[in-house]
Amino acid sequence: MSELALPTVFLMGPTASGKTDLAVRLAEALNIEIISVDSAMVYRGMDIGTAKPGRDVLQKAPHRLIDIRDPAESYSAGDFIRDAKAEIAAIKAAGNIPMLAGGTMMYFHALEYGLAELPPAAPEIRQDLERRAQADGWDALHAELVRIDPASGNRIHPNDPQRIQRALEVFIASGIALSDWIGRQRPPQVDGPLLKLALADIDRSLLHERIERRFQAMMAAGFAEEVAGLRERGDLTPEMASVKAVGYRQLWAALDGEYEMDEGVRRGIAATRRLAKRQYTWLRAQTNTISLDPLESGNLAHIRALIKHANKFVE
Repeated sequence: MSELALPTVFLMGPTASGKTDLAVRLAEALNIEIISVDSAMVYRGMDIGTAKPGRDVLQKAPHRLIDIRDPAESYSAGDFIRDAKAEIAAIKAAGNIPMLAGGTMMYFHALEYGLAELPPAAPEIRQDLERRAQADGWDALHAELVRIDPASGNRIHPNDPQRIQRALEVFIASGIALSDWIGRQRPPQVDGPLLKLALADIDRSLLHERIERRFQAMMAAGFAEEVAGLRERGDLTPEMASVKAVGYRQLWAALDGEYEMDEGVRRGIAATRRLAKRQYTWLRAQTNTISLDPLESGNLAHIRALIKHANKFVE
């Protein structure tokens, strides 16, 4: 049996939509191995706030690409492509089907379409942009980005200074808009059949309720204490990608005294809902994707049939 005949499955969806539960049930029912697609779950010691699967779940259905970095280390989309391709190859070599499950949409996009070869970082330009942001505010820089690169400006949220800065940096350094660079992507990175599933058919108000309930459950499980432990290490800062993760950023600021912890929780819930909105926006723009209701009781049988159709070797 050719490894290329085995499909690769994407299981995408907004935060709190039930991706992990469904992926685990599928892994128990079929010869599926799970690869995590989550830019925060890669970090060790960030368990509660990322809704990382517990030890009992991981014993039943191991997840690859979890706990592979220290929070002080960076992890890029390029790193993910390299690691995910290696895991996909290993899973297929064992005669199993790789299922990539998660909510970091940029990673899914990078794996399916490749990454543009962007200009390298330009520290002097970056420092100048930071000075301008301190003087004029990130809103002004976002407005500038919308003017010079409407596609990137409309895609990047005004409250996302890291991506605003990078998009402007790319344009200033090269004279070419980030959206044009992205259009120069490499060939697809996934070999063989690709089945794209999205848990996107869920009522928005219901998802908001699920997000709030899960965040409150995280707090009860010790989320604030987890963030405090990371903060007490002394080698992490709010500028690091790990600390910028949704929920962690807001509780870290509360522990820094910027506001009370109750306000940190409120902001964390609001930030998680904004993340879900961005994920929905991305999913709506996808092509060749089968959209599912995550609460539909027949999902397991439906997806099993889809996988069988994509791969005649599934029993």
